[in-house]
Amino acid sequence: MAKQYYVVGGEYADTAFTQIAAGHKEERFGPFDEHEAHVCWRALTGKTVDNAMCRYFIRSEGAESVGEEWYVVGGEYADTSFEVIAAGKQLETYGPFPRQEALNTWRALTGKTVDNAMVRYDLCSAEELKTLKG
Repeated sequence: MAKQYYVVGGEYADTAFTQIAAGHKEERFGPFDEHEAHVCWRALTGKTVDNAMCRYFIRSEGAESVGEEWYVVGGEYADTSFEVIAAGKQLETYGPFPRQEALNTWRALTGKTVDNAMVRYDLCSAEELKTLKG
């Protein structure tokens, strides 16, 4: 059976993106195949791009498995579609980490780059990283 993916997120209480805002519920879309999950994620992030408190993540089924490795990937992009890395830059990859350490690394990187709207970092599993690097 093919791995299933979900898009989860919504409006968060703060830019740590760990707790959903009061009066809101975590949204969950899926299950999808990997491509469909990315299409859904792009649509949701496109609709909420003007709300810095909204964030969506792609999660694979069973992504919270013990021992699963996580990576933080991103960097400076050419535009706010966050699909093409800026000229002269490379996709930055940090990890592998256990999930909590990956979240801490993500928070540190996003905290340092909060003033640059062209910089974005995301968490991804080892499997998702393979897809990103083609």
